[in-house]
Amino acid sequence: MRVLIVADTHGWVDARIIAFARDCDAVVHAGDVGAEAVLDALGGAVTAVRGNNDVPAKWPAAQQARLAALPAEAVLELPGGRLVVVHGDRWPARGRHAALRQAYPAARAVVYGHSHRLVVDTDALPWVLNPGAAGRARTNGGPSCLLLQATPQAWSVLPQRQADGYRDTV
Repeated sequence: MRVLIVADTHGWVDARIIAFARDCDAVVHAGDVGAEAVLDALGGAVTAVRGNNDVPAKWPAAQQARLAALPAEAVLELPGGRLVVVHGDRWPARGRHAALRQAYPAARAVVYGHSHRLVVDTDALPWVLNPGAAGRARTNGGPSCLLLQATPQAWSVLPQRQADGYRDTV
């Protein structure tokens, strides 16, 4: 099973990131979505959580129901293990990975956003993954995402960073 992992779009998602979704079985968004158009652009099987910027004041009134439906945490049962998705703002940056591992010991991997920094920490279980920012705000070198391949036997993660400055979107 191929899973596209994104975060921190803040209302805009890079078209090159959207293209990855077409080849995936599922899409995970780790918060700060910003607008329902982002979720629509990523396709049908999107699991998203609410970020610290996903608040009523920042979403159009007509999209409030979709915003209200976003949970603070999501759990996906994938081949070979459990993937937990949170935004990450509830844990301080210092010690965040240890805290996430302690909070979700039964997970195979924990995905978080918030920092806009691409991270693949597979040094211990559960893995701690951050796809960076898939939008245009604070991308730290260009929009990024992660591609997770999950089988019953093994998981692998492939980081993807796109060149900065590209501004096409759907």
